[in-house]
Amino acid sequence: MNGADRLCDTLLINDVDVCFANPGTSEMHFVAALDRKPQMRCVLGLFEGVVTGAADGYARMADKPAATLLHCGPGMANALANMHNAKRARTPMINVVGDHATYHLQHDAPLTSDIEGLAWPMSNFVRRIGNPEDVGPAIGEAYAASLSLPGVTTVILPADCAWGSVEPATLAPTKVPALKSADPVRVREIAALLRKHGSRAALMMTGLALREGPMEMAARICAATGARVFGQMSNGRIERGAGRVALPKVPYPIDMALKQLENVDLLVLVGAQVPVGFFAYPGKPGRLIHDGCAVETLAAPGDDLPGAIAALADELSARAVAPAFIAEAAPANGALPTGTLDADKVCTIVSTLLPENSIICDESISSGRMFYAQCHHAPQHDYIQLTGGAIGEGIPLAIGAAVACPDRKVIGMQADGSGMYTVQGLWTQARENLDVVTVIFANRTYAILHGEMRAVGVNDFGKNATQMLNLDQPALDWVAMAKSMGVEAGRATTAEEFTRLFKGALSRKGPFLIEAVI
Repeated sequence: MNGADRLCDTLLINDVDVCFANPGTSEMHFVAALDRKPQMRCVLGLFEGVVTGAADGYARMADKPAATLLHCGPGMANALANMHNAKRARTPMINVVGDHATYHLQHDAPLTSDIEGLAWPMSNFVRRIGNPEDVGPAIGEAYAASLSLPGVTTVILPADCAWGSVEPATLAPTKVPALKSADPVRVREIAALLRKHGSRAALMMTGLALREGPMEMAARICAATGARVFGQMSNGRIERGAGRVALPKVPYPIDMALKQLENVDLLVLVGAQVPVGFFAYPGKPGRLIHDGCAVETLAAPGDDLPGAIAALADELSARAVAPAFIAEAAPANGALPTGTLDADKVCTIVSTLLPENSIICDESISSGRMFYAQCHHAPQHDYIQLTGGAIGEGIPLAIGAAVACPDRKVIGMQADGSGMYTVQGLWTQARENLDVVTVIFANRTYAILHGEMRAVGVNDFGKNATQMLNLDQPALDWVAMAKSMGVEAGRATTAEEFTRLFKGALSRKGPFLIEAVI
């Protein structure tokens, strides 16, 4: 048995049984060990950003980490953007980054780099393995850290630690520290503040607080006190749809966000942070709450968020109160849009035809801005989204979600510009025969950046600006790209064509892509 075998066994004993990978030479002993472990599902990504984005989507839906396999510092550098998104979503992830043998580092070979320096900004935990016997403890620590922080962990595996011999051992699952419970004194203080501020108070929630049960409990608290409830701007996963809480998120456009929060005098954080603008704008504030708004923390990230909400409900005697903000189902057999296709019609058709228990992976950026609110009344579903703002996560998120939940339809709402960052993920969808419908909003521009230019006062675009913001010369052919990677695809220019293609994709298993020309 070698260190690579011990690595696999430590992952498996902790129920980490999926590895998204893009290996290189220094990881060949790990690849060989994976070949000896049929319990481990190995999923190849053609680009490291696909690998970490898929691991992010998997863990959001599976509620446990996947492993990734990356090649040295430059390979991990290709993966950093979606490690950043995963960190912002507080997604558990165990990155295994191969490195040169310990004794080879002195030669400064071409792939030698400061892996720790690259990893730390996008990881909550970084550990370099020192010898073959250190492999098991390092992976165990990373597993515990990924769940207790929670977030991205990175373990550096020198090649000689992978091929070096280890003594046989009986492994046991790694103990993960229990989540911190809410402080009873703090719960009483916040309950008193909610009673005092009433309708001018709000809960700001994220993480596990956005599952159906905790959200309903928060809605009971709101019904009892008059307070409101919001999700922060970007969240890892929200359980939504008719019969569940119609949870508004803080919107991306800064003026809309300021308007939403202008009457909040007390903000109670449940795993969330104080809402801030995604960017700075001349003459506009960075924080989205007014200066007189009091901020109180009920529970911090990594705490028992559902338990904290339940404790607050008990303190307010709210468990028996009917919850506020429960979404009603959309009218049955509502008319679908017709005529020339645009982004709003795409959103309306998808939200109307959304299958029960589906998973939405949303990186529609500006084109799908109305989609989230429309889906309040859709059949019940899970919603996962781009979190950290590093575009190119939508297609990989759908891969991970489909691997985690093979019995559920996954629908990717994907902007065309950001989709090009990780278009290789379509090949993985085809290879694994994943049940994913990808909807491409083909506006052939970085529409979000057009809006950002106007937000800083630039309304007339010259040649240079136009060339940097538009994707129409030449136009991207998503149908051809999808088919070249093994994914069936069709193009829609009218609402009727889109409805036909979308219904057809929902009626079959396996990957399908619709290029919605808008």
